[in-house]
Amino acid sequence: MNTYIYMVRHGDSPKTVGTERTRGLTARGKCDAHRITDLLHGEDIDVFVSSPYKRSILTIQELAERSGQELIVFEDLKERIFSTDNKRMPDEELFPLLTQSFADPNFALRGAESNADCQIRAIKVLKGLLKTYRGQKVVLGTHGAVMTLMMGFFNSQYGLNFLLNTSKPDIYRMEFNGQELVDVKRLWNR
Repeated sequence: MNTYIYMVRHGDSPKTVGTERTRGLTARGKCDAHRITDLLHGEDIDVFVSSPYKRSILTIQELAERSGQELIVFEDLKERIFSTDNKRMPDEELFPLLTQSFADPNFALRGAESNADCQIRAIKVLKGLLKTYRGQKVVLGTHGAVMTLMMGFFNSQYGLNFLLNTSKPDIYRMEFNGQELVDVKRLWNR
């Protein structure tokens, strides 16, 4: 019996309100969270896990509640730590950093995290989920970079170009046979 991981990238969040950990969702992000609930409610999800960041939790919380399930938060599913000030990095600074980070997975700004470090911590959680919830369906509330790094661990086609072409929100259903990725299907239509 295969295991399904539904990677749910968070909805649109305010660019200036709150820290990386506390930023919530914009009105559009909240509307999209309702659409995600409607889209995935019929999938009979067994388990709901999330990054500790508010925007990821809020994106899947209604779906978990409607399914009668609790949301389990894993600290190590948080977004890659790009800088030490815990604030959203402006796009004009972030895009060059992403380009350099995907070219050199060990690159990081001083005191921050590299792609390699982020991938190691997140994959440890994902492998644990695959083992603990084998044969079940798991929704994982996530972020763009960490999602790409987790997916890229199993298939190198998920790299910078993939990340730059995802949306907020986005949904990818990953099918696993044990720890082997056998299929990925995008479920979100912009």
